[in-house]
Amino acid sequence: MAGVHASHNLTRLTHLYEDPTMIRFISITSALVSMSVFATSPAMAQATGGGSALAGEWPVYGGSPSHDRYTALAQIDRGNVSDLEVAWRWSTAGFGPTPEARNASTPLMVDGVVYVTAGSRRAVVALDAGTGKTLWSWEPAEEDRLEDAPRLNSGRGVTYWSDGEGDARILVVTPGYHMVALNARTGEPVASFALAGTLDLMAEHRTRPDIPLVGTIGASSPAVVVNDVIVVGSAHHVGMRPPSRVNTPGDIRGYDVRTGALLWTFHTIPEEGEFGRDTWREGSADYSGNAAVWAPMSYDPELGLVYLPTEAATGDLYGGHRPGANLYSSSLVALDARTGQPAWHYQLVHHDIWDWDNPTAPILADVTVDGRPRRIVAQITKQSFVYVFDRATGEPIWPIEERPVPQTDVPGEWTSPTQPIPTRPAPFDRQGFTEGDLLDFTPEIRERARAVANRHRWGTLFSPPSAMNEDGTGGTLMMPSTTGGANWEGAALDPTSGVLFVPSVSSPSVYGLIPGGEVSDMDWIAGFARTGVAPGVPIVRPPWGRITAIDLDTGDHVWSVVNADTPDHIARRLGLDPNAIPRTGKPLRSMLLATSTLLFAGEGFGGDALLRALDKTTGETVTDIALPAAATGHPISYVHDGRQYIVVAVGSTDHPAEFVALTLRR
Repeated sequence: MAGVHASHNLTRLTHLYEDPTMIRFISITSALVSMSVFATSPAMAQATGGGSALAGEWPVYGGSPSHDRYTALAQIDRGNVSDLEVAWRWSTAGFGPTPEARNASTPLMVDGVVYVTAGSRRAVVALDAGTGKTLWSWEPAEEDRLEDAPRLNSGRGVTYWSDGEGDARILVVTPGYHMVALNARTGEPVASFALAGTLDLMAEHRTRPDIPLVGTIGASSPAVVVNDVIVVGSAHHVGMRPPSRVNTPGDIRGYDVRTGALLWTFHTIPEEGEFGRDTWREGSADYSGNAAVWAPMSYDPELGLVYLPTEAATGDLYGGHRPGANLYSSSLVALDARTGQPAWHYQLVHHDIWDWDNPTAPILADVTVDGRPRRIVAQITKQSFVYVFDRATGEPIWPIEERPVPQTDVPGEWTSPTQPIPTRPAPFDRQGFTEGDLLDFTPEIRERARAVANRHRWGTLFSPPSAMNEDGTGGTLMMPSTTGGANWEGAALDPTSGVLFVPSVSSPSVYGLIPGGEVSDMDWIAGFARTGVAPGVPIVRPPWGRITAIDLDTGDHVWSVVNADTPDHIARRLGLDPNAIPRTGKPLRSMLLATSTLLFAGEGFGGDALLRALDKTTGETVTDIALPAAATGHPISYVHDGRQYIVVAVGSTDHPAEFVALTLRR
């Protein structure tokens, strides 16, 4: 295969142990769903992680295939959580050319071993779950692909698979877009997988004329394994100012977990003769790119379905070169993991020109709606909606209405006349920009905020981007911003109550466009404008960050709380008495873990060095647990030698990333 490294060159191992209403969704019948159901043996359930989080391990990125970020462990509870202390710490220093400040990965724990990723080269490290001692480490050597890698970071973690009979593997997608299978006990590449343990994910991938794969495609989220099929997505460079309307498409592919053989490819941008091709007008499906799945995926081992949260197509804020609704971009797609055939799909944003791609793994749950048991999938979005569907058929649990939205006046752009708006649950954060959103600590500050806002149009939700002037005025002021609302931090679910916990921010963006000029062959690309009333002070009233609890049995909000204290600089930069400012929270999305009694929340990169324990039923803070630095990844929990642990990645600009394990004082 062209471009494949010899395995010994890729491995460094250290042994230390169009009509938008027409394309809303297409569903196969229940009979067809039942035909695709796999018989899941106990060994296969172990391999896919089904139920293992309930047994005291954390074998899957989201805790379980449902991606609920929940553990039933109850040794740590409201009565003793303040007694948590540091059990061990493990530093990422020494991995990569420079110290890593922000590690956003989620550890796994299986059979007494914690698996993490570290450094910009994405080393894989196995740690003793009780002591943090390094058991083994492995690091890729792919320098020729690193320089332009679109996701040059430690990634969000690894994938664990076992056949239940002694073959246990760690799968990692490298920054250079290889997939490597490692022996989970030794860290040695698995010789029987692909080419001596290494699979080149650029091989057999669709290309575009004159657009190289190297430097245009990579990944940061781990793959998933559904009944012995590895499903892997991809990520591209940020598309605010793409150099070209032509880009690599974000295909989804399935591989045999034992051999690495390619089993199927799903085209998120359809080929000639494939469903949805007519939603890409004027031949734009032949050259458009992106529409990948950069976020993690979830799956149902019993149905044999994997759920794909797809992103927008090229580019993020201008779609005039891809007129039409652009299926399957910005959609939730359920695939049969055995064949790669779509079971159903629902497009959540038609012709996305807001960068409101799906940023997080869908969450699966069993709930009771109107007295009827329902198996659901819930997609949290940047635009602050939760879209809820029957996970077998794609039928919306509550009506989703196609409502008229404002239309573009940018020359050459195409906008959908309607967008799908869920009737339940209500949005979990603010949408659009109005007079009531202006920062109003004092009348003078409110006028300063108004003056900044008046440089731009004020938009309702789905108001399109507009032209921007050279001085940064113009464009459309919008909430949520291009990063949400919600983002990759996702949410957590208590499966015993059906309550979903969603972290979000209230932060505006200016959706402004400038000519592509010499930067891009696109007619328009993103311009930029600042919207603060002072450095680090938003123009919108607080709270700037929150956590919202939503009952998925009813679609009702249960509670909403501010996510953090007021940043120290706010009063100083506004010249105000700190006592005159309410608790504002921070424009950061909390890193959540739900347990049988508590909701744990880390503030995220740039936040305070603590892990907050909340009462799940009220959102009340029970206690704050000190950390060496701010939590930068999701906390996990497991039991080892009879003790419950919580492990989380922490770091800051002046504190190299590390993993910290907490347990109860003996």
